Amino acid sequence: MDPGNHSTVTEFILAGLTDHAELQLPLFLLFLGIYVVTVVGNLGMITLISLSSHLHTPMYYFLSNLSFIDFCHSSVITPKMLLNFVTEKNIISYPDCMAQLYFFIVFIIAESHMLAAMAYDRYVAICNPLLYNVIMSYYICFWLTVGVYILGIIGSTIHTGFMLRLFFCKTNVVNHYFCDLFPLLELSCSSIYINELLVIVLSAFNILTPASVILASYIFILSSILQIRSTEGRSKAFSTCSSHISGVAVFYGSTAFMYLQPSSVSSMDQGKVSSVFYTIIVPMLNPLIYSLRNKDVKFALKKILDGRICS
Repeated sequence: MDPGNHSTVTEFILAGLTDHAELQLPLFLLFLGIYVVTVVGNLGMITLISLSSHLHTPMYYFLSNLSFIDFCHSSVITPKMLLNFVTEKNIISYPDCMAQLYFFIVFIIAESHMLAAMAYDRYVAICNPLLYNVIMSYYICFWLTVGVYILGIIGSTIHTGFMLRLFFCKTNVVNHYFCDLFPLLELSCSSIYINELLVIVLSAFNILTPASVILASYIFILSSILQIRSTEGRSKAFSTCSSHISGVAVFYGSTAFMYLQPSSVSSMDQGKVSSVFYTIIVPMLNPLIYSLRNKDVKFALKKILDGRICS
């Protein structure tokens, strides 16, 4: 389509979660509270792990990176979303929209693969405990983490690059609370066939591949746990995995619902609700899940707090 025959969109209006005026303030307070808990929880987890020498293990190395990803992921989305509740029109410029899209995709892909790396770490710890320090050496952990971020950057660069080639000439109202792939594609008057194909292919890779790694890891883990004769041993093994399984279930369930289905206007409102889980709820829940259900984290926190009280 010839761009010369159409006006170019230079800014977008984010529709937000709801049009009901009476819900704006309660939702603002709710999501502000969630964001504060998310920031404090994730930065607190990173600080706690860095200050506690007995938490300098592969498991907590991955967990600190997950907390960093969650903090960045939430910060890319939530502040602009909160603005939508207190302003009449939440306007975002075209460059800012593309930047938000880029960093959102980087961190959502990175989180997906980081959860897989954490599942592999648990598999090695339970199924090959004698070789754990050899297999999960600092060198391996470092390059696994680097690979996670590289996959996020590559996937995001591809999606954003193909989004930049599109021409937007329809309405500039994005039916979402942030610049996401499907809502933006709805506004394009260029052919979006390649973009939709990329969404399906790359989403399948970035969701199904790590999900398969997680599933395979837990099949072997479950098999090993069932071979443990003592009830206490089984309980301890299950407890090391339960928090990770909880986070995985919420994250992959909501992302798969949004990205592994054909885009449509009717599914967009459902997609908003699904998006709330993996952009706002999961980043808040992860530090709570891994701290409240983890004795090592509780011990480290108690030790630091006791040390400060004594000093």
